[in-house]
Amino acid sequence: MKLTKRQLSLVLFPLIIAIVVYAGLSFSVPKAGPLLKPAATVKADPNRKEKLHYVAIGDSLTEGVGDQTKQGGFIPLVANDLKDRYDLIAVETENYGVNGERSDQILKRVKENEKIQENIKSADFLTLTVGGNDLMKVIQNNLFGLSVNSFKKPLKKYQENVTDLLEEIRSLNPSAPIYVLGIYNPFYLNFPEITDMQTIVNNWNTGTESVVKKTKNSYFIPINDLLYQGLNQEVGITEEGTDQTTSTTENLNGIKNNVLYEEDHFHPNNLGYQLMANAVRDQLIQTQDQWLTKKEEK
Repeated sequence: MKLTKRQLSLVLFPLIIAIVVYAGLSFSVPKAGPLLKPAATVKADPNRKEKLHYVAIGDSLTEGVGDQTKQGGFIPLVANDLKDRYDLIAVETENYGVNGERSDQILKRVKENEKIQENIKSADFLTLTVGGNDLMKVIQNNLFGLSVNSFKKPLKKYQENVTDLLEEIRSLNPSAPIYVLGIYNPFYLNFPEITDMQTIVNNWNTGTESVVKKTKNSYFIPINDLLYQGLNQEVGITEEGTDQTTSTTENLNGIKNNVLYEEDHFHPNNLGYQLMANAVRDQLIQTQDQWLTKKEEK
């Protein structure tokens, strides 16, 4: 059946509009780059281990709260990347993350749980997430009189706990490298009135890093810059107390950080855990001789 000019125009006009809109969006919306770089398999090496044992200890960030795949947050992402990158037979993982635990509670668990102790002994490397719940406790206890000074005494006690925790791990495994992740600042979404929060988080991370540096074969991995302002976004309060996109509490309440879990605006989402895995993976590669090379038999 032959279409009239009017019928033809009715068919083509919506199609042309759709093509124009699609083309406009294609040019205006930037393409997202890969968050985890493809694992380029490295050259085979007979001195390299064929299997790895990865033990993860910590709080909700180790447990993977906010990971909608329910697979354990950044832990399996790191393990799978290492397996592919080094063409390993397997990377066995043990996830000892418990939501809500503070440094003293994690320490108690490591001291009392024989299964955790046995796995620490045989680990090729370990990761530790700690500090966020310690900081939250200070906020909750001093909510109506909070200042930077409110954190000085609790920080010292926290540092003592982390020191004891790292020493406990070292007593069980003298050589496996320990990678300690810092904390990040999601607090501006829930406590926008606390404008010094970024300074407080930075001080807390500095306190953790100073302890980690004193422990042999231990490394601090900062993650605040990866998660604080979202992916390719500028949200949050600066150390000077001004927001990058807004300056009022009312406006802050409407801000969404696209790497945080929408249900609590606190834990990372799948995207956030990918960014964390990327940071851990990069540090592991830099120190691969400490965990990848076969130990000489005596």
